[in-house]
Amino acid sequence: MPSPLFLLCFMLCISHAHQIILLPLRHSISKTQFNSTHHLLKTTSTRSVARFHRHRQSQNSVSLPLSSGSDYTLSFNLGSHPSQSITLYMDTGSDLVWFPCAPFQCILCEGKFNATTPLKLTRSHRVSCQSPACSAAHSSMSSHDLCAIARCPLDNIETFDCSSATCPPFYYAYGDGSFIARLYRDSLSMSSLFLKNFTFGCAHTALGEPTGVAGFGWGLLSLPAQLATLSPNLGNRFSYCLVSHSFDEQRVRKPSPLILGRYDDSGEGSEFVYTSMLRNPKHPYFYCVGLSGISVGKKTILAPEMLRRVNGRGDGGVVVDSGTTFTMLPASLYNSVVSEFDRRVGRVQKRASKVEEKTGLEPCYFLEGLVEVPTVTWHFVGNDSNVVLPRGNYFYEFLDGDDGVRRKVGCLMMMNGGDDSELSGGPGATLGNYQQQGFEVVYDLENQRVGFAKRECASLWDNLNRHKS
Repeated sequence: MPSPLFLLCFMLCISHAHQIILLPLRHSISKTQFNSTHHLLKTTSTRSVARFHRHRQSQNSVSLPLSSGSDYTLSFNLGSHPSQSITLYMDTGSDLVWFPCAPFQCILCEGKFNATTPLKLTRSHRVSCQSPACSAAHSSMSSHDLCAIARCPLDNIETFDCSSATCPPFYYAYGDGSFIARLYRDSLSMSSLFLKNFTFGCAHTALGEPTGVAGFGWGLLSLPAQLATLSPNLGNRFSYCLVSHSFDEQRVRKPSPLILGRYDDSGEGSEFVYTSMLRNPKHPYFYCVGLSGISVGKKTILAPEMLRRVNGRGDGGVVVDSGTTFTMLPASLYNSVVSEFDRRVGRVQKRASKVEEKTGLEPCYFLEGLVEVPTVTWHFVGNDSNVVLPRGNYFYEFLDGDDGVRRKVGCLMMMNGGDDSELSGGPGATLGNYQQQGFEVVYDLENQRVGFAKRECASLWDNLNRHKS
C-alpha cells in the first residue's frame, strides 16, 4: 500500500455524466516566430531528429527520456500560489512533472522558448526521504539509502521514522538537457480539478531546459499515474485531439482538447482503431506500439521486423509521441515510402532540391496545376488497425521564393531516422504530433492500448464544453 505521504487526497468537481476533466492544449509554434517558412521547417525538422536520436545511449549508460520540449503546452495553478499560472510542455515521452523555481539559473538557454516565470515556493511541502515518490525520482534507490543521504539517524531509519528528513535533490536528464530538482507537494488546480498533495519537481538549476514539463508517460510521478492512484477512472485513460494548424496560428481558433477520463463518444463520428501497447524494459515511460506497414496509394510497404515488437534490450517498436513534430522512420522503410511517393508524384511535378536543402524535408516538389498526392495509410499491429492520414498531415504546401517570384511547393512531412542497424538501444520509429492532427489519440492504460479516431478537434472542444455545462 502506498505511503500516506504519497497518496493523493483530492476533491474532484467534474461532470458526473461523463466523468472527465477537459483541459486546453495550446500550440506553441507559429510562422510568426521565424524569418521564413523554410526557417520554421528547418528548425522543427532538426529538433525532431535530435529528439529521436538523443535518447539513445551506449549499453553502459543510463537510458534517458526523449529530449524535453514539445509543441503543445498546458497550464495549472498551485494552491499556495493561486494567482500565478504555470505553463508547461505536455509530453508523453517523459514521466515527471517539474518546473523552474526562483532563484533559477538556466545554462545555455539563450533564445529558447520560456513559457513561464520561475515560481518562488513559500508554502509547498518537501517530500520525505522514505516516500515512494523520492525513490522513483532517484531511479528506484532504496528509501534506506536515501534517508541515510538525508542524514536521518540510523535508529530512525531502522524503525521507518524518517518522515521529517526530506528527499535529497535529484538529477534528471533528457536527451539534450538536464536539471537538478527537489520534490515538493502542494495542491494543484486545473480546470475543474482540485488535487491535494500533488508531487512535482522544483528546479533551481537547469542545462538547456528553461521551461518545465508535464510528463504524461508511464511512471509513478507522471500526471496520469498520480491521478490514477485515487481516481482510476480519470488517470487510467487520457486522450488529446490536436487541431489542424499548418503552423498558422490564425487557423487555430480553438484550443486542442486534452481529456482525462472516458466520455460518451458515440456522437463524435468514427470509432477508435486500437493497437496494443508494447512495454519497453529499457525505456518504461514510452508508449510504444507495433507497426506492420505503410501504404502509399494502393502499394503496401512492409515495415521491418524491428517495428513490430520490442525486444528484451528495449529495441524496436514505434513511440506515439506528443512532443516530436515530424514522424521519424528507419531508413529502409523511409526510403521505400519516399521511392513510391516520388514514383507517383515525381512523374508529374518537378523536384525542388533547393527547398529540400533549406527545410530538411524531402521529397519536395514545385506544384503546377492539379496536384494528385497518393493516400498514406499506417497499418498498426492488430486486426484492421489501419489509420488513413489526411493529406495535410503528411504533405505540407507553401509558397517558396521572394515577393517577386513565388512558386507553390509541397513537401513530404516524414523523416529519415537513420540506418536500421544504428537504431539499437531504443524505439525504431516515432509517430510525430504533426501526423496526429485531426485525430483523437487515446491512451487506454487500463487495457494497455492506443487508439486513433478521426475528429473535428475544434468541434470536439465545443461539444465537450457544452456537455459539461
